[in-house]
Amino acid sequence: MKLEEVHIPETALSERFLAATGPGGQNVNKVATACQLRVDVFRLGLPPHAYEKLKSLAGSKLTSGGELIITARNYRTQDANREDARRRLAELIAAAHERQARRRPTKPSRSAKAKRVDGKKQRSAVKAGRGRVRAD
Repeated sequence: MKLEEVHIPETALSERFLAATGPGGQNVNKVATACQLRVDVFRLGLPPHAYEKLKSLAGSKLTSGGELIITARNYRTQDANREDARRRLAELIAAAHERQARRRPTKPSRSAKAKRVDGKKQRSAVKAGRGRVRAD
């Protein structure tokens, strides 16, 4: 699934703005610019395979109650942090929809098996020659 195709229902989202940390002088202490986006994963309507992959991708960001928490505090404005959080959520959901290609089991050819056995025999002969020297 492409990033542009990801649709996130507004009913599944809730936002909270907190005081950001880091540089910014007194502005950091006064203004709540960091955005904490909480997403109810069950309201997203994900297929089972995407839900399982989202659980593994999200890691500790996913609570036991099925809530995904994304905190964005890279920018100095609420709008920029809100957009950043929503973009990161969309990327996460798009990555969860990607399926890994199925592995097709293959067999080695008869000649490949023969080469392997010949190599083993050769190596065995080399090692057998390393034994103790007998004084006959």
